[in-house]
Amino acid sequence: MKTNKTKGLLWLTVALMVAALYMIFVYVPTEASMGAVQRIFYFHVPLAWLAFLAFFVVFLGSILFLSRRDATWDRVASSSAEVGVVFTTLFLVSGSIWAKPIWGVWWTWEPRLTSALILWLIYIAYLLVRSYVSDREQAARFGAVIGIAGFADVPIVALAIVLWRTEHPSALVFEGGLAPSMLLTLLVSLAAFTALYFLLLIAEFSVKGMEFELKRLKDDLASGLPESVPAGKEIKIVKASRQADDSTAKETKNG
Repeated sequence: MKTNKTKGLLWLTVALMVAALYMIFVYVPTEASMGAVQRIFYFHVPLAWLAFLAFFVVFLGSILFLSRRDATWDRVASSSAEVGVVFTTLFLVSGSIWAKPIWGVWWTWEPRLTSALILWLIYIAYLLVRSYVSDREQAARFGAVIGIAGFADVPIVALAIVLWRTEHPSALVFEGGLAPSMLLTLLVSLAAFTALYFLLLIAEFSVKGMEFELKRLKDDLASGLPESVPAGKEIKIVKASRQADDSTAKETKNG
């Protein structure tokens, strides 16, 4: 059932992405003042939205992990953090590409960009802490604290253009400054990238689940036989496996 749902999400993501790319490069008209470079807008805004969404999932998953001590929520949080860092990186890169022809520079230390860079650094630190702390449970607890505290920067990034005077454009989506065709294209792009986020989150969560099981098996082997498999039974399993392999080899040879 999960495989069917994942395949369904995959096909939905592909369909939405194709539709979004068609609308961005063919359907929507070129913006009058900025020209073709304005089309980056339809990538830049969804990437920013997904960075915020991903780190909200980290925030929520970290709280649930600390309150319930359920490793599943820790895997959700860490999976979303990795996806969120990728989207934040693309968000910063796309913003720089857009800024160069409009502002004449790749980067300027204005409030929105600076707070977004700080956000990226916070969750890079989150991933580094989880990677370098050897004790898995301790790494999960440290990561959860960073994931909760670091989320405080998300509203700062989102509201920077309201709280301070900034060169960054205002939120045209909420001010009614977009033509209907532009708004429709943006909404389709948002839907496509949101579907992509959930697809990547599911894939990363599955990978982390397999990594967890592999680590558990390694720990069992390092400490001796697993408690669930008595020594005598383990020997029988090995013998049965060898007999099955010999039987398969004979059938192959006879065939």
